[in-house]
Amino acid sequence: MLTEINFDGIIGPSHNYAGLSRGNIASASHAGDVSQPRAAALQGIEKMRHNIALGLPQGFFMPLDRPDAKWLETLGTTVEDAEDHLRAQAWSASSMWAANAATVSPAPDSADGKCHLTVANLVTMPHRSHEWPGTLAQLRIAFADPAFAVHAPIPAPFGDEGAANHMRLCSGHDGQGVEIFVYGLGGGRFPARQHLDASKAIARLHRLDPAQTLFIRQSDTAIQGGAFHNDVVAVANEHVLFTHEAAFEDREAAHAAIRAAFQAVEIVEVPASAVSLPDAIKSYLFNAQLVTLPGGDGMGLVLPTEARDTPAVWKWLEDMIAGNGPIRRLLPVDVRQSMANGGGPACLRLRVVADPATVDPRFMADAAKLDRIAAVVARHWPESIAPGDLASPALASDVRAARIALLEAIGLDELG
Repeated sequence: MLTEINFDGIIGPSHNYAGLSRGNIASASHAGDVSQPRAAALQGIEKMRHNIALGLPQGFFMPLDRPDAKWLETLGTTVEDAEDHLRAQAWSASSMWAANAATVSPAPDSADGKCHLTVANLVTMPHRSHEWPGTLAQLRIAFADPAFAVHAPIPAPFGDEGAANHMRLCSGHDGQGVEIFVYGLGGGRFPARQHLDASKAIARLHRLDPAQTLFIRQSDTAIQGGAFHNDVVAVANEHVLFTHEAAFEDREAAHAAIRAAFQAVEIVEVPASAVSLPDAIKSYLFNAQLVTLPGGDGMGLVLPTEARDTPAVWKWLEDMIAGNGPIRRLLPVDVRQSMANGGGPACLRLRVVADPATVDPRFMADAAKLDRIAAVVARHWPESIAPGDLASPALASDVRAARIALLEAIGLDELG
């Protein structure tokens, strides 16, 4: 039976605050801070435990090999000799944000009846542009079953940042849906990371029905305000679209197109008069996991605690819950280490609608496996990393050894 599985990126031992993500206000504002990789990874594990306790299927992806010495070799340098900005890009743990790992089209949407995944190229950000080979290797193992088709990245220069710029509306996860690709246009101080040509190419590769596929432009106001991905201002689940008033460039046309393509849609819109765009972005209100709760309990929002700590945001949410809308529960989680680097609960996960029995079981989470992962993290992950530590050969060796210990504990030695 098809069901939605959330695959979270395990936060890697190289987690640090280098402020590399242009346009990501949280990342830039914490540049140079001392990070806590061990606490970060344990927070991510607790989020997975939280979702399992809700009755939601949960998977995970492994951290990538960092610092990426092979990438630095292509630039004619080494971890020891690289300029500071290149060394920081080689150390980046940004693969933890699995929402950028790939774009996923479930089998009911595809002409060949397969679940399609296209690994994101992430070419607009140098520190992320070298993620895709390691991510693709994991996708091809996790989804090796014939039920899936895993595609190589869209070629540069067409920027693709994965599921963070993709939404799906449907009457149920196992039925045909409408896929919405949200793209941006260049200009301004911050770049648009998702290109229209990349989104169109993915739709063709995934063999989607053009009548069930929409391409909607993200608001440039949102991009320049720090919404570097659509999932910072909008999220969808089944028949519900939860969105900020300023999410789309042409709000009226976007809503009309969505309603025409999927008449059962329920648009829950947060007006700017109630929650300003800066408050929405600061709190990552929309970078929540909008999930269908088991047992007919409606939908829940798995939110960062920052949403609860932002008065205007929490007031609006409490007023919404007091009504009779489709979102019935607010479920805050502490992912402060990820938030400080620019990613909330939704950034940390990739949604895959599939039969869990077709997924390589090594990538599926349960309580015992998360205990095993947490034990490795507690023993091997650095407690803290300061910016100057990235030049340390000893730390680089420790970080690589920590990752290998995790791969061995999960039985994924082939990724070493």
